[in-house]
Amino acid sequence: MMATIEPQKSLLSYLKWALISTVVGLLLGALLGWQTTGTVGGMLTIFFICAVLAVLEISLSFDNAIVNANKLKDMTPVWQHRFLTWGIIIAVFGMRIVFPLLIVVIAANVGPIDAMIMAAAQPEEYARIMHEAHLPIAAFGGTFLMMVALSYFFDHEKEIHWVGWLESRMANYATIKGVEVALVLAIMLGFSRLLVGAEQDLFLRSAIYGLLTFLLVEVLGGFLDRSQETTKAAAQGGLGAFLYLEVLDASFSFDGVIGAFALSQNLFVIAIGLGIGAMYVRSMTIMLVERGTLAEYRYLEHGAFYAILVLSVIMYFQTLVHIPEVITGLGGAALIGVSLWSSIRWNRHERAEAAMM
Repeated sequence: MMATIEPQKSLLSYLKWALISTVVGLLLGALLGWQTTGTVGGMLTIFFICAVLAVLEISLSFDNAIVNANKLKDMTPVWQHRFLTWGIIIAVFGMRIVFPLLIVVIAANVGPIDAMIMAAAQPEEYARIMHEAHLPIAAFGGTFLMMVALSYFFDHEKEIHWVGWLESRMANYATIKGVEVALVLAIMLGFSRLLVGAEQDLFLRSAIYGLLTFLLVEVLGGFLDRSQETTKAAAQGGLGAFLYLEVLDASFSFDGVIGAFALSQNLFVIAIGLGIGAMYVRSMTIMLVERGTLAEYRYLEHGAFYAILVLSVIMYFQTLVHIPEVITGLGGAALIGVSLWSSIRWNRHERAEAAMM
């Protein structure tokens, strides 16, 4: 009996704050729906939208949790705690509230207060500006995520391969300095030919900024983390990784924040729904780190980075055609699910061989 109860208690302990945020968030969503519509139907509609947005964020960000866990396991406990506290505040309030406001401030050339008023009083106009800003955001975020994924596969020290025939070749070519940067630049230039006029120029400039941001974060992160060796402030040792994870989370959030406007034009409804989802991502990250799940399931991390690579390509194509966010979420979840299944099969095979010996 105890063997079946203990895992449930452990899982609930990881999800405690996520479940609390779900209850609080959905209640706030229902209250917001009542205040804005004054009807039970309107209240239930907003309640449902908040729930759908939370599920959307979880499905889009599960691979984010795996990558976060991979980076966190090498950070100092102090910086792990800082990322899981300060980082989640930045993720929820920064990317889900401040970031959409900042886009409107820049695109509409208005002040932050005016942008907030527009979000509350003119949600249609606010949503229109957000959608118009989708191309540069998709180009920037897609390029950054593409570099994240390719940097994982183009690693000559990488020994475990899931898709062996492909990953082994990529690991061999990693000895060529800057090969992943050259590949991304080639993809950028090739894809830009599908766009015309001002859109082509805007895509290229935004994509280049995404590439430069990745390289800058890598250089800055390496510099800050190496400084731990020459300073007594051990807490500084995780600052580079902290910055990397924050930029990575921002890149994952681009598509979700923009796509959320397809379900609601209300900034506060979007913030509630995506904020709930972000708390689940935090809980999953903690669980993956503390349980050592990445070590137990050897191909799970591979599936996450393949999902990131697919997401980056989807973000590129979203500059041409609309791709429903449910496809993006299900595609990433499917890749992670297949990698998990492959890991379980490999574990069973290893146990069977050990038993025969």
